Amino acid sequence: MSFDPSREPAAVQARYARRNAVADAQHYSLYASASALQAQQERLRAMVQLWRAHGWQNLVGLHITEVGCGSGGNLHDLVRLGAEPQRMQGLELLPERAAQARATLPAVLAIHAGDAAGAAIAPGSQQAVLAFTLLSSLLDAPFRTALAQQMWQWVAPGGGVLVYDFVVNNPRNPDVQGVPLAEVRRLFPQARLHSRRVTLAPPVARSLPGGMIAPCTALLPFLRTHRLTWAVKPALSAGPTALPS
Repeated sequence: MSFDPSREPAAVQARYARRNAVADAQHYSLYASASALQAQQERLRAMVQLWRAHGWQNLVGLHITEVGCGSGGNLHDLVRLGAEPQRMQGLELLPERAAQARATLPAVLAIHAGDAAGAAIAPGSQQAVLAFTLLSSLLDAPFRTALAQQMWQWVAPGGGVLVYDFVVNNPRNPDVQGVPLAEVRRLFPQARLHSRRVTLAPPVARSLPGGMIAPCTALLPFLRTHRLTWAVKPALSAGPTALPS
């Protein structure tokens, strides 16, 4: 199958339009879904651990952009962790999701609707750029590469791109594509990668009683289907290094 990079944003919108909104609301509700809540809490702990190991004792003063921010859940989490809303922004392709984010986040936190490729962000101005389950939605490889390069340009030396995505293809969903560590390395060839496997396979997690999800996540690492990867832009020129876990 051939793809046209210029058509990829419209194709992403069409893919999301095909999704079952009722099922999504059930699966990703932190209140209704024990597996979604467990995944969010595990991801937050891993993110804090990565950033503290990076030397960030807090998030004060950091400029942070999320690409594909959806209805703003990750941005809410960052505010609760101490990031300053006036130094944050979200980019969201789908206008209805951008509107949801604007309605619930602090007014000083800018939400921009539209294609992230057209975002007016100065090179080297962001300490962190987030891409959570974003790259797996981009099936056109040249478009994905171009957007990754653009995100990398936004990052200041010593900052990085934080990627959270699943690493294997979903045979039931042809509208997404797994993003293994090798693909993250390809997209950010100059980065130092610090990566860890997280998130129990959602179909497995949804089948378990709520109290069993965390123990199974810890005891069955081979069933973790996602990676959280901190792709760091070196402060000084250095060759690429990978530190997977």
